[in-house]
Amino acid sequence: MNATECEVLVVGAGPAGSAAAHRAALAGRDVLLVDMQDVPRDKTCGDGLTPRAVHALETLGAADLVDVDAGRPHIRGLKLHGFGGSVTAPWPEHPEFPAWGTAVPRTDFDTALVELAVSSGARLRTGLKAVDVDTDLLGGARRVRAVHFADGTTVRCRYLVLAEGVRSGLARSLGSQWLRGLVHGVAARSYCPTPFGGEPWIHSHLELRDAEGVAQPGYGWIFPLGTDGEHGSAVNLGCGALSTSRRPAKVNVRRLLASYASQCRDDWDLGEPTRGASALLPMGGAVTRVAGVNWAAVGDTAALVNPLNGEGIDYALESAVDLVDMLPDADTSPDGLRHMWPSHLRGRYGDAFSLARRAATLLTMPGLLAALGPLGMRGPLAGHLMGSAARLMGNLVTPEDTDLTARTWLAAGRLSSAHDRFWHAESRPLFGA
Repeated sequence: MNATECEVLVVGAGPAGSAAAHRAALAGRDVLLVDMQDVPRDKTCGDGLTPRAVHALETLGAADLVDVDAGRPHIRGLKLHGFGGSVTAPWPEHPEFPAWGTAVPRTDFDTALVELAVSSGARLRTGLKAVDVDTDLLGGARRVRAVHFADGTTVRCRYLVLAEGVRSGLARSLGSQWLRGLVHGVAARSYCPTPFGGEPWIHSHLELRDAEGVAQPGYGWIFPLGTDGEHGSAVNLGCGALSTSRRPAKVNVRRLLASYASQCRDDWDLGEPTRGASALLPMGGAVTRVAGVNWAAVGDTAALVNPLNGEGIDYALESAVDLVDMLPDADTSPDGLRHMWPSHLRGRYGDAFSLARRAATLLTMPGLLAALGPLGMRGPLAGHLMGSAARLMGNLVTPEDTDLTARTWLAAGRLSSAHDRFWHAESRPLFGA
């Protein structure tokens, strides 16, 4: 067997893994970044970057990846459609986040972040599938000593960062379990040529119907991708649905995607959809274990996905930066990351995720969205309500915000978390150690 050693082994070269490798290499750590696929490679994703994601890239020192002067679209906010109405909701002015977002195909985005990590000093190996870990016990907890790969390679490491995504085999072997009873998403996306690739708004359709006109339990999105990227003038067109084990989404998202594209074709002058792909999305931190003494999960592996809109790139980048910045403390703690990392995730995301999971679960109830949708889209307060909804869907609320929307959301999140802790046993292991 070939033996390799490194200080920080990052498994998974998506946004979370590459950001962690970049941050750790800049901090002077010896970093090895590994992915089972060669780069560039595709990923099922809406490709949208909210203002929070743009801010995370700026924190990472990677703002040039979303330089609108280089042909990226300058997204001003959302246009929401459905139930006989349409509402325009600009991204709000905020002291921390910019009032704009953008969209970058994941093939381009992931490749650029990998290149950033390598330029910072991280070593890269692709085409290696991680299959198992060697562990020992330290203070009653499992510590990772080495990771085995399918080609016979063994890598010994001081720290292991799991960024493989929602189906991480290593995370499962270390005790991480997806809580299927909590809300999750199913989604499909495609790329469509259009002369309107420079549209400055994300379009979201909250009322979807199949080819026979029957309302379906899902939503659709259109992310403009600019006019001169990999796909030319194009959009990312996709659809998704929320699901729980009690109320599973009884919808074929690929078939719904084809119907959605057909319904939007005339308005957007769409060409034929290409590169269709689908995915399953655990959301809202719905995993039982995210850390051990010297290992931690980031991004999608820790189910850091917004239950209200399926967005996860901002959380991927933020969690990568936060974890690496925590390593100096872990160096001197006998428990390492075992309690430190879950506590951090609960403090940063726990309240918002709890409330968002509860709201998303309600939306899986048959007929609820159809009953409430017309009030939100056509009522006298539609603009204000959808503006607040766009802000919450974009996770553009911080604990420092003092406006009514923020105070209400933050207070409701604290109550939701307290309710989970005392009444819902299956929610207690969230972000567990």
